Amino acid sequence: MDELRSLAEAAGYEVVASIEQVRHQHPRYHIGRGKAEELAELVSKLKAEKVIFGNELKVVQVYNLAKLTGVEVIDRLQLILEIFAKRASTREAKLQIALARLKYELAHAKEKVRLARMGEQPGFLGLGKYEVDVYYETVKRQLKSIQNKLKRIRRTRELHRARRRKLELPSVSLAGYTNSGKSTLFNRLAEENTPTDSTLFTTLSTTTRAIDLFGEKVLLTDTVGFIDRLPLTLIEAFHSTLEETIFSDLILLVVDVSEPIGDVERKVTCCLDTIQRIGASGIPVITVLNKIDLISKDELSERMDRLKGLSPNLTPISALYGVNLQHLMERMARYLTRMVKSSFTLPINDESMAILSWISSHAKIESIQYLEGGMDVQFRGPPNFMDKVRSRIEELGGTFKSG
Repeated sequence: MDELRSLAEAAGYEVVASIEQVRHQHPRYHIGRGKAEELAELVSKLKAEKVIFGNELKVVQVYNLAKLTGVEVIDRLQLILEIFAKRASTREAKLQIALARLKYELAHAKEKVRLARMGEQPGFLGLGKYEVDVYYETVKRQLKSIQNKLKRIRRTRELHRARRRKLELPSVSLAGYTNSGKSTLFNRLAEENTPTDSTLFTTLSTTTRAIDLFGEKVLLTDTVGFIDRLPLTLIEAFHSTLEETIFSDLILLVVDVSEPIGDVERKVTCCLDTIQRIGASGIPVITVLNKIDLISKDELSERMDRLKGLSPNLTPISALYGVNLQHLMERMARYLTRMVKSSFTLPINDESMAILSWISSHAKIESIQYLEGGMDVQFRGPPNFMDKVRSRIEELGGTFKSG
């Protein structure tokens, strides 16, 4: 119910009341007859303008509830589609929303027209004038038109992906539950300023940027957030967006670890299931436990113990404050770069300390031994970075060793 309230607020609604019922689904109203009458009284008393159900409703149930309450009734899928329609900013995202809406409409078109003929109700206005077949064919034509437009966009995306493959750059996708902090982490790693806020589904389109990972270029992609019981209609509609995850070399699964542990476990399970459903289950995953600034060290330790058997490579961070990002990048590098071990010796002076600082920002310093009049440094880094280090070390009269 908390998530449904957050979804409603993300769509721009003010929630004035909520009711629950645990029972077998009633064929007429979904909820029981008595509960439906209680709902109608509540709508009248509070002058509510819409009713939102957390479960999926049949068209006939929507019709009956609208007739009883006198206001429009929608379910969770339609609510999510409303949010997506409000948030979509790119042409592709808008087309994907339209596609999902039309698929929903097509599946229910004949029943909706039949009910509309019986008498107009909120949400069913204007359909009575259509013949069933005419209305159905109109929706099918619109659906086909949007699918063709999306195919053209998808071909363009495939060309971009092919160009990136030619560059032989490794790619990372940010995945995770909506509002887990993916875009905040993306901004930190890519030094970008993509929109972020506390409402659900801020990101509906992919954004890809090249980032520097210890001297090696890596492509980082921010993707649309997952949600529990993500309707198949939406997964299919957002196929080209989610496709970026399928072609990644590594997935960063971002988790809001500050939430109650039951919610954290549910959302991690949901994300792992969604990754499997879109065909990305063979890709390595680093589980990024975000928002550690909101909990104590003891709470973090307890939650990591609970999550150990559920999700791989647990890595706690705070994307907002940049806490532990170096460790996250080191873990990413193990999957994406061919790190090699090297060492060097240098006299200790201002120039050598400046070089040491430069190397530590691009590679992993493993040990430093201070000798009489000098220092011996063991470190690991990408191969293309080693030649630069060798050149700088030898310019200062030091000794460089590979391997």
